[in-house]
Amino acid sequence: MDPRRSAQDLLLCDLCETSVPPMYCDICDIHLCTACVGEHISDESKEHKVVSFKKKGSINKCEKHFLKICELHCEQCDIPICVQCASSKEHEGHIFVDMLQTPESQRKIVERDLQELEKYIYPKYQEIAANIPNQKADLNKNSQKLITAIDEHGADLHREIETMIRKVKYELDEIDCKYLNVLKKQEDEITCTMSEIKECIGYLKKILNSNNDSLVSAYKSRNAEFRRLPPNLDVSLPTFTPQKINKEQIYEQFGSLSALSIKTENHCNTMGYTSLKSSPPDRPLIDIPQIITEITCVYGGLNNPLRSVCCLYDKEMWTCGWENIIRLYNPKGEQVKSIRIKPGNYPSDIEVTGNGDLVYTDHKDSTVNIVRDLEIQTVIRLHGWKPRGVCTSSVGELLVIMYSEDNKQVKVVRYYGSKEKQSIQYDDKGRPLYSPHGLFFFDSMLDNMKYICENRNLDICVSDRKANAVVVVNQAGKLRFKYHSSHSFIRKTLDPFGITTDSQSRILVADCWNKRIHILDQDGQFLRYIDSCDLIFPYGLCVDSNDNLFVAELRSGKVKKIQYCM
Repeated sequence: MDPRRSAQDLLLCDLCETSVPPMYCDICDIHLCTACVGEHISDESKEHKVVSFKKKGSINKCEKHFLKICELHCEQCDIPICVQCASSKEHEGHIFVDMLQTPESQRKIVERDLQELEKYIYPKYQEIAANIPNQKADLNKNSQKLITAIDEHGADLHREIETMIRKVKYELDEIDCKYLNVLKKQEDEITCTMSEIKECIGYLKKILNSNNDSLVSAYKSRNAEFRRLPPNLDVSLPTFTPQKINKEQIYEQFGSLSALSIKTENHCNTMGYTSLKSSPPDRPLIDIPQIITEITCVYGGLNNPLRSVCCLYDKEMWTCGWENIIRLYNPKGEQVKSIRIKPGNYPSDIEVTGNGDLVYTDHKDSTVNIVRDLEIQTVIRLHGWKPRGVCTSSVGELLVIMYSEDNKQVKVVRYYGSKEKQSIQYDDKGRPLYSPHGLFFFDSMLDNMKYICENRNLDICVSDRKANAVVVVNQAGKLRFKYHSSHSFIRKTLDPFGITTDSQSRILVADCWNKRIHILDQDGQFLRYIDSCDLIFPYGLCVDSNDNLFVAELRSGKVKKIQYCM
């Protein structure tokens, strides 16, 4: 170890050994006093970057060219690079940002974010957190009130049942009493007759033993009277026929609890902060959209067309075609990983959740699946329905568009986990919102595809190719509008496939066979279309957090990253 670098000694200038040198060369990794700086940078055989000792290590050295400073930042690769790297084929056609300007602008963003967090966002969280104990107390109070009401109602129901039991028992007592009276009367009559028969028997024996002919002559027989035996009582004793206990009917008669309603309110507009906007920055459309980068995937042609693309943290992108493999690509076009699903199946659509998990629909198995750590988990299994397009909502729910197995019905279903929360199928007049699925034959796999996305205003947007329309409903499922591109200056019929929305609530829909992309505002008004960028059958769409548009081309197998707004 160099003794000049010992923790027990002061730092020395590497050239003249002056103590406590205030300067440092980040490239050469040496300490310099003020007097030696000029001498050091006079060596033009290599690059130098002399900074104050406090800023030591603030300069990025190029990983490929060690003696070069990273003065640029490649937006496509998202890495710092030197000038020599910028002129290489690896970064050909990429967009570069001056890193000397970036820190200053980033520092302003950091200062702004810090101010917003300290003065507005964190206090708001404290306010919300402080209200939770009150909500818990209200919950407990309400529950106790309901428990008392339930117990009282239960006691009323018990009283009614006890009254009913007493009434039935009373009716049984009356029946018993009536029958006993009949039996008592018959018993008395029989007893009386039997007594007379006994008397008659005694009298007849007396006659026979007396040898008195006058008694014999005066005898009148009563046997004919006694031969008329008392009638047999054919009695049907009462039975009790209990009715089958209908639990559902009892529950219905007893009463029920109303469903718990939890509404998620957006606090953005209640922050009371005007100088720091929580809404996204204004990003107007640019005159001429530009291709930022272009990636060629393994898809293409008729056998395995590229159908869907979705961004993963703005760094990578998932893609899928008509095969049982879902592939992840980095910005350089390199396949990073892949997911294999059941052989013979293929994903109808793919989506990435806010946590970075991959979601895909499998119409053949009637399932919606999530991939975590490369492990596939089925979260929704449908019965009688087949899933197609899928997207995530702003609160992490899944929106799935599906069709019935007889291909006659189509609906959108909102799920929280595996639990169905909402079904959207008809308008206010009972008419289907979405066109029926139809039959399967070659192009019908494309004809029948419907894609879905949620806008920032919580509208649900569906591309309905069979209807040549974009169907938009609000969060409650009420129809807002249908877009058919019926404008005088747009003469071709809309051929919608992939659909997405950006930070400005604009709707972008791929008009595949017309080789263009329509851009609408959130109310369905046509703004413009992207028909440049050499688009070849644009099919799948998604946008990243910077509103860069990713376009999956069906036949070419390419993904184009396009800048269409500021």
